[in-house]
Amino acid sequence: MTETTAPIDRKGPPKPNDALSRIGSTAEPHEMRDPFDIGEALTALSLSGEPVTVFPSGWIEPLLARIESVDPELPDFVIDFTGSERPPAGKATLVASLGGNAKLQFDLDQSWKPLPSNKMHVAAEFPPSCLVLNRRAARRVETPVGVHYLATFRIKGAEMELPLYDFSQSGVGLRATPEQCFGLHVGKKLDGVRLQLGPNLVIMADLEVRLLRPFRTFLLGEQVQIGCSFSSISMQMQQTLERFVTSRPAARRAAAR
Repeated sequence: MTETTAPIDRKGPPKPNDALSRIGSTAEPHEMRDPFDIGEALTALSLSGEPVTVFPSGWIEPLLARIESVDPELPDFVIDFTGSERPPAGKATLVASLGGNAKLQFDLDQSWKPLPSNKMHVAAEFPPSCLVLNRRAARRVETPVGVHYLATFRIKGAEMELPLYDFSQSGVGLRATPEQCFGLHVGKKLDGVRLQLGPNLVIMADLEVRLLRPFRTFLLGEQVQIGCSFSSISMQMQQTLERFVTSRPAARRAAAR
């Protein structure tokens, strides 16, 4: 995996109401141990600027930070505590939202010493494992090869047409080049999106971007996965989509978008 420099708008500095709670003791998260997957999750957080809630051991109030950069080759990453404070030496639990539909949690135990270049930046090695709690249970249908499944919308005055790679009753997944992602960021509203689901079904809906994840393919090179949830869809269209999704033999349970 290589670090991606996709032109994706980052969120601003975290605010107090961005703080998340830890994954509850009664929840059923799965464990992620593959360094490649961990690097992808951290890179997505870095590109989006998603707030990271830090719980130092023994503290009641959490700290807020962001992932500044990721180097998957070392592998390590840099945490930015600007606007907050650095944790004391010892163990801390870090929690972040992945695309709004999953929660990532991992522990670090270190000195939390600042980098020489910035007193609010702290370097850390990848954690050996992370907990991931998926909150999306909608059935996902992967789009078949060779059939038109497209999303058409306008952004910054220009019309965009992106391919769908999957869809569900709660949202759609799009694929784009890094250049096509200019102007998109997590939380971006896309109004009046025309969704063409095969040759016989067209749905109009408002979407909200919930995930931007860079990846690379052998044939297409650098790509970005764009996970979107429905922010507004008519009851009639929702019922049509529900019938369409549940009738597809390819429907299956999906990971968080």
